Amino acid sequence: MKNYKTIGKIGEGTFSEVMKMQSLRDGNYYACKQMKQRFESIEQVNNLREIQALRRLHPHPNILTLHEVVFDRKSGSLALICELMDMNIYELIRGRRHPLSEKKIMYYMYQLCKSLDHMHRNGIFHRDVKPENILIKQDVLKLGDFGSCRSVYSKQPYTEYISTRWYRAPECLLTDGFYTYKMDLWSAGCVFYEIASLQPLFPGANELDQISKIHDVIGTPAQKTLTKFKQSRAMSFDFPFKKGSGIPLLTTNLSPQCLSLLHAMVAYDPDERITARQALQHPYFQEQRATEKQALASHRRACFPEHPVAAEPLRAGWQMSKEGRKQKQSLKPEEDHPKRQGLAYIMELPKLKLSGVTKLSSYSSPTLQSVLGSGASGKAPVLRPLKCVGANKKTDPQKDMKAALKQCHLPTIERKGGG
Repeated sequence: MKNYKTIGKIGEGTFSEVMKMQSLRDGNYYACKQMKQRFESIEQVNNLREIQALRRLHPHPNILTLHEVVFDRKSGSLALICELMDMNIYELIRGRRHPLSEKKIMYYMYQLCKSLDHMHRNGIFHRDVKPENILIKQDVLKLGDFGSCRSVYSKQPYTEYISTRWYRAPECLLTDGFYTYKMDLWSAGCVFYEIASLQPLFPGANELDQISKIHDVIGTPAQKTLTKFKQSRAMSFDFPFKKGSGIPLLTTNLSPQCLSLLHAMVAYDPDERITARQALQHPYFQEQRATEKQALASHRRACFPEHPVAAEPLRAGWQMSKEGRKQKQSLKPEEDHPKRQGLAYIMELPKLKLSGVTKLSSYSSPTLQSVLGSGASGKAPVLRPLKCVGANKKTDPQKDMKAALKQCHLPTIERKGGG
C-alpha cells in the first residue's frame, strides 16, 4: 500500500471497510476495500469468490472495475483497489422529497438489468442486490460488492440467511437454502420500487414480519408454489389467506409498463419470475433499446468510415429474394482467372522473382547461430541457392538433396501442452 495515500473513510461493513485512496503513481483516486479477514497465502486470495467474479466479469460498463489486488504476505492483509464512484443508490434517494423522473428511473433500471444479465450469463449470481451495493457516477450505474456471490452451477442448498432482509426473495425465506439466480431479480424489483417511490417495498422487522409484509402487498401465493417450498423445508407452514393490496395502490406515479415489469420481477414463484435477459426486452425499455441501437450505429460509423476509393473494386449488386431473403452477390469475374466460388479475389498477388543469391539481413539470431553455426563476422551464414545441373550431366537429384541435408541437423520441435 506504499503506492497509495489514504484520503478518508467511505464506509464500513461486517467483513471490510472502504477507504478513499489516491495513487502516488498516477494521481487518480480509487476506492480501497480493506478486508478484515487475514489470509494465509496468495492461493487463498486468488480463490476468493469476489476476486474471481470481478475478474471473470471484466470488462463491462455496468460492473465495478477491479484495478489491483494488494496482498501482504507478512501481515496477511488484503486490499482490493477498485474504481471510485460518486455515490450509491441509497445515498441518491435518501432525504429526497420528490421522486426521480421516470426517464432517469428507466435509465438506471436498464443498466441494472444489463449488469444482472451479464453476470448470470457468466455463471454468477450476486445474492445481495440492494441500494447500497449499486453505485453511480455521472448517471452510469455499476453493480459492486460481490462478496456474497455464488456460481449458478454450485450445488444446493446455499446459505439461508443471505441478502439483506428487505430485499430477500420468498424462496430464501421459506426454504432451507434452495434458491437460484432468480433471487437477484426479486431484489432488483425491490430496488426498482424504492427508486421510484423513495420508500422500501417490503420493510420487514424480522423474518416472519418480512413474509407478512410480502403477503400484505402481493397476497399469499398459490398452493402449488407453497407445496414446492415445503418440499425443501424441515418445518411446515400455513399462512392465512391474504388477497394483497397490490403495488399500484402504494404509488401513483408509475406508468402501466413500469408496473408490468415490476410485477414480473417480484413474482412470488421463482419459476414464473422474469429473467434479466427477458427484462431487457420488456416494452418498458423500448426507448432505451432504440437509443442504444442508435448510439451503436453511430459508433460503428465513426470507427469504420466508408472509403469510396477502396470500395470501388467491390462493386456488387446485392439482391434480396422475396422468398428466403437471402443475399446474393454478383461479381464480374476477371478475364485471366476462371470463375471461383467463395470470396472474390480483388487483386492478384505479385509473383516472386528469384534472381541471384538472396542475402539475409544483418540481424544476428542466437537460434540460427546454434543450429547453422556462425561465420567469421558472427552473423548468420548466407544460404546459397541450389545450382542448376545441365542435361549432359547424369546426376541423382536425391543424392544431392541428402548431401545437403547432412550438413546440419535441425533440433526437434516440441509442442506445448503435450500436443
